Amino acid sequence: MATLELPDGLLVQNYIAGNENSLAILIKRHESRIYGFIYSKVSDRDISNDIFQDTFIKVIKTLKSNAYNEEGKFLPWVMRIAHNLIIDHFRRNKKMPLYRETEEFSIFSIMSDDSLTIENKMIAEQVEVDVRRLLEELPVDQKEVLVMRMYQDMSFKEISEVTGVSINTSLGRMRYALMNLRKVIDKHQIVLTN
Repeated sequence: MATLELPDGLLVQNYIAGNENSLAILIKRHESRIYGFIYSKVSDRDISNDIFQDTFIKVIKTLKSNAYNEEGKFLPWVMRIAHNLIIDHFRRNKKMPLYRETEEFSIFSIMSDDSLTIENKMIAEQVEVDVRRLLEELPVDQKEVLVMRMYQDMSFKEISEVTGVSINTSLGRMRYALMNLRKVIDKHQIVLTN
């Protein structure tokens, strides 16, 4: 099989083994999709070129340090790196709104805002990932109520029926869940922000 036709996984292995040309083939193979993805988010050729370069610098560092273990999912892995660098770019340039969890503002409200710009959609996706990770730190009963209310849009009456507790208990668990979520956010000093 000619080198140009090798699957991504083999090219990655060959590059790790010292064949520099394999990376050039991988870059050429996926260049238009990765660059197109970056450009679709930032709409600036120079910035897109910079992020594209940074993406492959990170790819090279990871491959050289033997930290790559994506099992043949090279392109999605590179796209994730590019996505994170795009978010970093927007954060550095202060184009992302500052999201703090307060009594008046809930991070959940931005997750369902259909009027978000591309930049804000990306930060909202990141916020959602962070929130889901934080949910794992809540006690099971509180997490259950929060998920039913926020993600499944159930009423407290429905939640109480499903969980077998009173509406007041459901409301209490929800209150404690939000209080604990704020504590976890403070503990990790997470500002869902730029």
